[in-house]
Amino acid sequence: MPLLHSSATSLIKDIAAVPSFSSYEERLHPLIEQIAASIPGAVVHHVPDRNIVIEIPGNASLPTVALCAHLDKINHVGEDSLEPLSIRESMGYLEGQLDDAVGVGIALALAKNPRRHKYPPLLILLSEMEESWGLKKSPHLLRNNGEGLHHGIGAERIAAFLMEKDKLPNVCITIDTTPLFGGTPGVALYAAHWEFNKCEVSTGERLKTEALAKKMKEISPDLMISNNTNDYLVYGREFSAKAGRPIACVALEPAIFPYHQTGERVYLRDIRTVLDILDAYLSA
Repeated sequence: MPLLHSSATSLIKDIAAVPSFSSYEERLHPLIEQIAASIPGAVVHHVPDRNIVIEIPGNASLPTVALCAHLDKINHVGEDSLEPLSIRESMGYLEGQLDDAVGVGIALALAKNPRRHKYPPLLILLSEMEESWGLKKSPHLLRNNGEGLHHGIGAERIAAFLMEKDKLPNVCITIDTTPLFGGTPGVALYAAHWEFNKCEVSTGERLKTEALAKKMKEISPDLMISNNTNDYLVYGREFSAKAGRPIACVALEPAIFPYHQTGERVYLRDIRTVLDILDAYLSA
């Protein structure tokens, strides 16, 4: 799948260069709209305040799958700047502000994949304010000092939109980056949101989530099963409490190091692994 791999790498670089800092996610919208315009049948929804949902047609006989990522980057510049951020490719990795340019690029590369006619219909869910860093460390760098915002508000707003518009997916896969490998390559799968959310979930949701995790592990036996915090917790919590039917919510994450700092690195091999897992799952 060299074409899929190269497409994702190119998209990640373009996305990583945009200074879409927390609460200024709309700076990425024109690029995303341009990419969506190149996908036949794609429909873009703007969800207040700065979230995007893209519907991608697929095999209508299959249940819809959501691919999720967050638009916001931590502001390490120390001021509001519209200058492109540094991004480079070297020695088997990308280096730049990659959390979560990697997830957005992977999701959009799959949406653009020429093989997508084999996929189920897709929902690309791109959220604001996944990062809590700015609210905790530097609220003065956020729009209106972060007033009215909280960590995960974007995923909450997207979940509410999908429920209101009766566009719920069958499966919700968040693509982010994980610090759990401490500088070595690897890909992690989080598949138990209820452990962090401290909530009760139905037997149906547990079984559905376990089946999804098992399938991904079969596709890629080296996957590390773990757990951590990101928007997958928000989608899991919101859908579990309000959707009225079981939706499997997981996160699939390539390693990143250093984490929440300048010069973040993500291995190209891990990006390819995530793409291959998702392509195999969506094509099955």
